[in-house]
This record gives sequence, C-alpha cells and structure tokens, in this order.
Amino acid sequence: MSQQTVATRQEPGTEGFLDRFFHLKEFGTTVPTEVMAGLTTFMVMAYILFVNPIILGNPDLPDQFPIRATATATALVAGVMTIIMGLATNRAYAIAPGMGLNAIVAFQLVGSMGLTMPQAMGVIVAEGLVITALVLLGIRQAVFNAIPTELKKAISVGIGLFILFIGLVNGGIVVADPATLVALGDLRGAPVFVTAFGLALTIALMARNVRGAILWGILGSTVAAIIAKAVTGTDAFAPGVAELPSQWIATPDFGTIGQFSFGFIAELGVLTAILVVFALMLSDFFDTMGTLIGVGSQAGYLNEKGELPQAQRALVVDSLAAVAGGAAGTSSATTYIESAAGVGVGGRTGLVAVVTGILFLLAMPLAPLVEVVPSQATAPALIIVGWMMMSVLSERETRTQDGRTIVGRAIDFANLEEGLPVVATMVMMPLTYNITNGIGAGFITWTLIKIFKGKFREVHPAMHIASLAFLVYFLRSYLGVEV
Repeated sequence: MSQQTVATRQEPGTEGFLDRFFHLKEFGTTVPTEVMAGLTTFMVMAYILFVNPIILGNPDLPDQFPIRATATATALVAGVMTIIMGLATNRAYAIAPGMGLNAIVAFQLVGSMGLTMPQAMGVIVAEGLVITALVLLGIRQAVFNAIPTELKKAISVGIGLFILFIGLVNGGIVVADPATLVALGDLRGAPVFVTAFGLALTIALMARNVRGAILWGILGSTVAAIIAKAVTGTDAFAPGVAELPSQWIATPDFGTIGQFSFGFIAELGVLTAILVVFALMLSDFFDTMGTLIGVGSQAGYLNEKGELPQAQRALVVDSLAAVAGGAAGTSSATTYIESAAGVGVGGRTGLVAVVTGILFLLAMPLAPLVEVVPSQATAPALIIVGWMMMSVLSERETRTQDGRTIVGRAIDFANLEEGLPVVATMVMMPLTYNITNGIGAGFITWTLIKIFKGKFREVHPAMHIASLAFLVYFLRSYLGVEV
C-alpha cells in the first residue's frame, strides 16, 4: 500500500471532505489557514454591521429603516451571499451591503426624492435584475468598456467624497451655515470629542497595520461615548444610545425582509426612474469589476493575460447579491475589496468565504448592540472609507499590446477633455447629495467637450445616448417632461 493511500486514510473525515470539495491542496493551502483567513476577512468587514444600519436609519429616517431589523438584514444578506459566493466560485470573495450604495438609498432616494423605504428597495432590486441580465447576456463587459476610464475613476472618487462628507456632517465637524452653506462646527462637547477620538484611534491602528482597524475604531469610540455620557450627563445622544444595552443578544428581527416595491416608477416618472437605476447600476458596476480583478490578482486567480477565469460565476453571484440586498431591505450588496485581507494571510479558496459568511450569520443575534452605537462613532469609519475610495486617482492602468506592457498615466487634470468631466463628476455628488447628478454632469461634460473638439466619433454610442438622457433629466422642467 502506498504512503499516499495511507495518508489519505488517516486524513480526518471533515478535513478530508473540505480538502476535496475546495481543492485545498491544488491551491497550496490548508483548513486552518482558510479558517483563519475567513476570520480575518470578517474582522475587517464587520464594521458594516454598525455602519449600514446607522446610515440607512439616520435621524431623518427613523421609521423607514428600523435599526435592529436593518442590522439583522445586513448580517443575513452578507452571510448568505458570501457563502453562496464561496460555494459557487471557490474563490475567497466576500459580500456585504455596499458603502456608497447605502448612502444613495438614504440621502438620495429616500431623503431627497421622497421615496418610501419599499420603493427605494425596489430601485435596488431593479438595478440588480438589470445587472444580472447584462451578465447572463454576456454584455456587462461591453457596457463597462463603453465608459471612459477617467469617468470610471471619477465615479468611485465622487462616491468617496460623498461618504467622507457624510462622515464629517454626522460627526459634527461640518455643519450647515446660511451664509456659506457649510462651515466648521462647534468643536466643543461630547459628540465631536467621540468623532475626534474615534478618528485618531482608527488612524493609529491603521498606521500600526492592525487588522480590523475600522471596526476597533467604532467599538473604541462607542466606549468613549458611553463614558462621556455617564460622566457628563449630556443629552446630546438620543435615549438608549451611548448607554450599556439592556440586552446583549436578541431574536433576529426580520421585519425588513421582502419590503420592496416597484412603485418608484410611478412616483418618479419613467425617465427619472430609468436614470436613477442606471446611475445606481454604474456605481455598483465599477466597484465589482475592480474588486474581482484586484483581489484576484493578489490571490493568483488571474491568467497570463490578466483575465479572471470563470469570472461569469462571480459576476452572477454579485449581481444576485444586489437583488438580495434590495429584497431584504438593506441596500445593494456587493463584493468587498476587504476580501483581500483574508487573501493576505494565505486564504485562497471558497472556504474562506464560507467561514466569513457563517460568522456574519452568527452575528445576527447581536443586533441590539448596534442601537448603542452613536452616529459620531461611525463617522470616522465613513471618513476613512471615503478616503480609501479616492485612492483610484493614483492608480495607473496597465495593459498589454503586441507583447509590450503599456502603463497608462494618471488623470491629467490640466487637460480639458479629461480634467473637467472628472471634476464635474466628483464635485457634484457631495455638493448636491446626489450620485445621479454627479454621473450625469460628468457624462454630459465629457460628451460635449469631445463634440466641440471635433471628436464626435471617438465617443461610444452608448455615451451619446446616456448623455442625451441625462440632459433631458436636468432640463426636464424647461422641456415640460413629466418625471
């Protein structure tokens, strides 16, 4: 009998099954390594359990998104869809409700456009169905390629600025001002102290390369808020917030599950509804493609051409995650760049994702703890995540042509064709609290400059159509278009 046969027989049953199912030996990894990688990925992503419910349930929308139910749904969607991703693709990608996408729901769809929570979730479901159809029809990549690289980066940066701005407002660092629109807030008092403490703590942990720095920053600043409220007796925090919870665990609240409606079409009008879904789709689109390639490169998934084999499976799961997020009432779920944390400690297979997903599901009973966290404690997380999303400006596109590697330059802001559309996209999002406005401004500016310079044919037909639609959207009141 060969030594290999003896080794196989001596292999523990469960470990042997996992090895065969996830092809651990082929990827040069082991069960303990994959489990530790799954725990690492969960730690760096767990901040979404606190941030997502607070963004969706901001003080202006207390009845639309109940904190406890939204926290349960966040953990449920992240858990189920991450497990599905691991089983369907055997890749270490993890999924959760997306930052930026949740801000669109709270501040644009519900806060600005006046949609109800079910109607806003209907937009998310519609966006997910559209992306799923594009993937199944094999044209998602074609649509992705139709958008200029500079605008892809600008959309990510604009959303990052939007999130960062929300963090500054939630933390009391930036306030409304009748003369200048915005101004520096009153830096005295417990709430701003909590934000400053949390931001300093998070930056310090990141500087020391501590895994889960954002999560530890949220927890640390929450403890600071509890102490500050107990010592000063301040009423700056709402009742029940920044106080030790009356219960630490509770039966999961599934009250938001299935709460979605396509009534947003009648509420917004067909044109606006289409453009909102389109803008949300673009926001989701580029994050996913960049994440799959970025994490895939680190994990060694890419082939010699820099392509991701069997990318279709991952794209289908990611698209269905958007549908699941909307159907569960927790915003669009997407693949997280934080998946790279698990890969960084040696994780390589879908077992990493399965472990991460199980940990998210186990976190569902902890929803009462989310109600304790003040918005000032999550403000540093928004500021840091916003900054992270802006890092694409420093990236350089690398591609191969005729056997030669070509490194593309970064955005040239002094170039009218590139710089002005990018700035229009980035600036309009935070200043108007509206992602659609930013994307529309960028598309129109890009197309008009190309036309003015006699480069009409250089613009993809899809860009011409989208720009015209956005132009009608902005001028609808003058054109008498009902939306």
